[in-house]
Amino acid sequence: MLETLGSLTSSPWIYALVALSVVLDVFLPVLPSGVLVITAAAAAAAAGAAGPAASQVVPAQVPDILALLVTAVTASVLGDMAAYRLARRGGARLDRAIARSRRLTRAHERLAAALSRGGGALVVIARFAPAGRSVVSLGAGRMQRKVKEFLPWSVLAGSAWAGYSVSLGYFGTQWLGTTWLGTAVSLIALFAAGSLAAFLIRRPLPGPTPAT
Repeated sequence: MLETLGSLTSSPWIYALVALSVVLDVFLPVLPSGVLVITAAAAAAAAGAAGPAASQVVPAQVPDILALLVTAVTASVLGDMAAYRLARRGGARLDRAIARSRRLTRAHERLAAALSRGGGALVVIARFAPAGRSVVSLGAGRMQRKVKEFLPWSVLAGSAWAGYSVSLGYFGTQWLGTTWLGTAVSLIALFAAGSLAAFLIRRPLPGPTPAT
C-alpha cells in the first residue's frame, strides 16, 4: 500500500487527490486522507534530503510542502462546511437518521453540552478522532449553530490536523531516512493521536459545581 501511495506522489494530480480525499472523508471516514498527506509530505522531505542526487533517489515531480499544507487545510474546512450546511438543511430526515444510532445520539448530545459551555476546543480534538469530524460538523449544523461560531474552530481544527500530518511525514522522513520506516512511524503517530482524541471525546463532561 505504501509503495502505491508513494508512486502517486510523483503525479501532478497529488494535490487534487489529497483535496478530494480530505473533503470527502467527513462523509466517508474510511478514506485514507491522513495517509495521503503524510506520504506526500514524506516525498517532499525525501527530495530535500537527497540534495544534488535527488534525481537518482526520488521522482522528478514531488509535492511542494507549503502547497500541500494549504491544500489540506482548505479542503478540511470546505468538507466541514459542506457537512455543516447539509445538516442545517437536513431537518427531520437527519434527526431520524441520527436517532436510529445510539452511538451518534450520544455523540451529538455530548457535542451539544460541550458547545453550550463554550467547549469549541472539542472541534479541534474531534478532528483527530476517527469519525469525530463527521459528528462535530453534522452536529453543529443540526443544532443550528451560527457560522461565526463554527467556522473559526473548523479553521483551527483543519490547521492543527494538517500541520500535524504534514510535520509527521516531513520530519519523520528527515529524521528516519527515506525508507519505509519513516513513513510507517509517522502513520503510527497519526493513529496514536486519533486514539488519544477518541479517548478524550469519550470522557464524561464535568458536571456543574453544586451550590453551597
